[in-house]
Amino acid sequence: MAYVIGVDVGGTFTDAVLDDGAGTVLAAKSPSTPPDYSQGVLDVLALLAEQLGTSLPQMLAETHHIAHGTTSSLNALVMGNVPPVGFLTTRGHRDSIFIMNVEGRYLGRSPHELQHVLGQDKDHALLPKRHALEVTERIDRDGTVVVTLDEQEARAAIRSLVADGVEAIAVSLLWSFRNPVHERRLRELIAEEAPGLFVALSSEVSPRIREFARNATTIMSTQIGPGLRDYLGALESSLRDNGLTGPLLVMQSNGGAVAAAEAPAAAISTVGSVLTGGVIGSVALGRQLGHRNIISTDVGGTTFLAGLVVDGEPVRDTTTVINHHPINVPTLRVDAIGSGGGAIAWLDAGGNLRIGPRSAQAVPGPACYGNGGTEPTNTDANLVLGILPERGLLGGRKPLSLELARAAIETRIAKPLGLTVEEAAAAIHTVQNAQTGDLLRKTVVESGHDPRDFVLYAFGGAGPAHCAGYAAEVGCDEVVVPLGPVASAFSAFGLASSDIVLAAELSDPSVVPFDPARAERNFAELERQVRDGLERQGVRFEKVELAREIDMRYTMQLAEVTAPVAGGPLDTAAIEDAAAAFEKRYAELFGADAGFREAGIQAITFRVRATGVLPFSPELPGVPAADGDPVPATTRPVCLDATTGYVDTAVFDYRELRAGHVLTGPAIVEVPTTTVVVPGWTTGTVDHLGNLTIRADSARSSR
Repeated sequence: MAYVIGVDVGGTFTDAVLDDGAGTVLAAKSPSTPPDYSQGVLDVLALLAEQLGTSLPQMLAETHHIAHGTTSSLNALVMGNVPPVGFLTTRGHRDSIFIMNVEGRYLGRSPHELQHVLGQDKDHALLPKRHALEVTERIDRDGTVVVTLDEQEARAAIRSLVADGVEAIAVSLLWSFRNPVHERRLRELIAEEAPGLFVALSSEVSPRIREFARNATTIMSTQIGPGLRDYLGALESSLRDNGLTGPLLVMQSNGGAVAAAEAPAAAISTVGSVLTGGVIGSVALGRQLGHRNIISTDVGGTTFLAGLVVDGEPVRDTTTVINHHPINVPTLRVDAIGSGGGAIAWLDAGGNLRIGPRSAQAVPGPACYGNGGTEPTNTDANLVLGILPERGLLGGRKPLSLELARAAIETRIAKPLGLTVEEAAAAIHTVQNAQTGDLLRKTVVESGHDPRDFVLYAFGGAGPAHCAGYAAEVGCDEVVVPLGPVASAFSAFGLASSDIVLAAELSDPSVVPFDPARAERNFAELERQVRDGLERQGVRFEKVELAREIDMRYTMQLAEVTAPVAGGPLDTAAIEDAAAAFEKRYAELFGADAGFREAGIQAITFRVRATGVLPFSPELPGVPAADGDPVPATTRPVCLDATTGYVDTAVFDYRELRAGHVLTGPAIVEVPTTTVVVPGWTTGTVDHLGNLTIRADSARSSR
């Protein structure tokens, strides 16, 4: 028996899913343990072993691999909790990271912030100027060395940075992606001057054109590299001490995993690891259910995450934005807002009710947790509304205080607005659904799609309580809530379902039509890199799949769109097919007839994505068929609509539900790790895998 385990470390809870490849799927949830998140990992693994009826060492000894996703890297960047790092760049180009192009003023800002131009600034520099030093060297756009590296000057710069206490150095030289010889020599010099110091090269982390984004990506990767190295090293050591023999894999932003030993070298690739787990899980479950167009929504304790699956494949991006900086990371597109179960409800200066982005997190947590939190959250509102049971979460292992929840809502929301506690709680619930619906509209429509063509998947600890509401906000008629063992650990299920995915890329600007042999040389080199990388992962693959693509743009434009490229030897027809695919996708994103072929098309960045398919992937097991109508475990007053108030609502135990059972709303389904709301205008049906599908009942809907 070989187990596959996925572990999702969130800001509030750590989730884990285990699959034995023979139809058994188990899940566990445990509080996260900042700042030492590795303890939370061991805690949740121990809970899995307990369910198996075995010891942690015995379970780990029989584990094929562990796929791990963590928010630690992203949190460190967002919060600025990073060590001091140095930056070496070409003489005359140091200030590019402080000038930030125009982008530094607007990237990552909300529409409200963009309207206030005078309130924008560029005070979010990645490092102090004294830690950004220049070296004399120059390589031109063709990769030719014009000025050789001044090694004595470089050594002096390195010594200065080390003396000033930097814990790592980022190296990003002009046109190094065309010829990395000087960057590699600087790494050798750093190793001589400061053995063991962490170093990242832009030619390896981000070999793309455009100086500012490449510099920012390399610096951020350097900032989190040492911490990720130390965290993964300590975690892997603890797991080995407890019997793990298989590899520890780390989820990346691109939707695939990489060996823990490989991850720090390209640390920036892990910043979206937890964010992508749910999307990969949606792809896996979609294969079982026959769904190819999916809106994947994950509502945890801190964030609301939304991703898309179109025609069976997750929607991808080539860049992301962190702290107003463009980051060159191939990634699954996942939009996020701070609107999870622990998101704090508050009143702005105009007396308007707002939810998030601040979160109560694991410590102190929502007011109802009784750990000292005094600000009201979504969780507190759901407890007051009767959606959550008073006995608590995690099957009662996490007690909740209705009294503390009411006090927080009354003090911070109800009294200032002249509402009752119940009215204020209902308002919090409504605003949560509305603002998450707004994010879904942005996610789907701005990608050129119609929400009515999609099925919405809802998971996470808080997602099932709100999913019918935010699905209705965007006009999505069908919602699937994974029940059973992965109810609120679905992202961990996605991690366990992930394969090894590596990506290599190289900017080589060319005008279409260009010499197919030139493109073939680029792709051949990139394929060599990813194949070599797969060989270093330490796992056996059933097969290896390669995908080629090119980022293209119309001449004189900045907007690049990724186009697929056929495998095999390239010819002029294949290049033209890629250009046609670019134009088609451009029209989908920006509108029919928005393109202008007469301006010319440029190929900018060539990319190869390699997927090493692992021997088996978890699947949800089937459940027995129903032999009668579902029987509620109990009833309780629940307020799902402020206009109707509290209604005696049937409450079902998910363990008693069978395939074919139909729940007429209003109804509540209780799972130890989540709560599902079936509103009065919907019907819930249990499918053959135990998932609950919620559909609007047109005969009863008032919407």
